[in-house]
Amino acid sequence: MSNYQELLKQREELEAKIREARETELKDAIAQVRALVAQFDLTADDVFSSGKRSSKSSGAKVAPKYRNPATGETWTGRGKAPKWIADKDRDQFLIA
Repeated sequence: MSNYQELLKQREELEAKIREARETELKDAIAQVRALVAQFDLTADDVFSSGKRSSKSSGAKVAPKYRNPATGETWTGRGKAPKWIADKDRDQFLIA
């Protein structure tokens, strides 16, 4: 059975080997990544995209579908209906 001091020494040696192996493999990995980036003309956005893609309609304005003839106020038909059109036949407010 090993004593405490021997085990600590073995741990230090093992940690040093781990650091060396990581540095070597890291250099190889970086070289591979650089080669792929150069080969395919990749940009940072290509490699590190957020994964979120915005649709073309995201945040786009929607044309109004209804108009209040009394005030000229308009409504797209989306969301909660304004008071001037609520509980009424919407056909009479359609914008032609």
